[in-house]
Amino acid sequence: MAMIDSAFRKALLQRRVTIGTWLQINNATAAEVLANAGYEWIVIDIEHTDIDITSLTDLLRGMYGRGAAPIARVASNDVLEIRRALDMGAEGVLVPFVSTPDQARQAVAAAKYPPLGVRGFSFCRANNWGVDFAENARSANDETSVVVMIESKEGVENIDAIAAVAGVDGVFIGPYDLSGSYGIPGQTQDPVVRNACRRVIEACVRAEKSVGLLVVMPTPEAVAQAINDGFTLVCLGIDTVFLDQGARATRALALSALEKMENARDR
Repeated sequence: MAMIDSAFRKALLQRRVTIGTWLQINNATAAEVLANAGYEWIVIDIEHTDIDITSLTDLLRGMYGRGAAPIARVASNDVLEIRRALDMGAEGVLVPFVSTPDQARQAVAAAKYPPLGVRGFSFCRANNWGVDFAENARSANDETSVVVMIESKEGVENIDAIAAVAGVDGVFIGPYDLSGSYGIPGQTQDPVVRNACRRVIEACVRAEKSVGLLVVMPTPEAVAQAINDGFTLVCLGIDTVFLDQGARATRALALSALEKMENARDR
């Protein structure tokens, strides 16, 4: 693969509004179709799916050269998890359940080569299996994005310190886990959860960091609310939801057409 020149990280650092989506289907064709749809970035969800390091590599190949930055939502804040995702060609990582500044520093260290971190050097897909080793070693720290997820009450309480960590390019709210942390699982529009999200957004503004949200059901109203709230990483929908909604809508269309035909015959 060619060297990364990350427009995604540049947008993060500029706090520019970008539109992405979420991939759960473990199939390179699904990744290819989503990447062709014009999104600026796609989160590949490893945490809640059957995607492993081998299939991640295939998904990255499916997305390659289609304009969407691949961001790996790793399964945990683990040095090896983060290293392998980046070695295989992800442009950045979305790190779940970061609740303290120390955990944020751990995520950054795992994603960055020395002297900024502890990522190990290797011949890997990210550097064309060694062909571009020197260039990758030089530029990777500037091109690799680290976004941490706030999914707990503790994370909200520590958000100013987390957002201030050097190398954290953005913060992404996990509203469903966050609602569970406050004892109201699934109630993402509850005032308690909304206020927690507001605290995160305000802290990110103070720290000049991008802040993101997954809008699972992206109605015009929901998208407008996310942008008006101050989110800059706006993730619209999930591939499994797209498939479900598209299939149901098409079937409903066909049934409606059939009903009209039958009514016309009866007249």
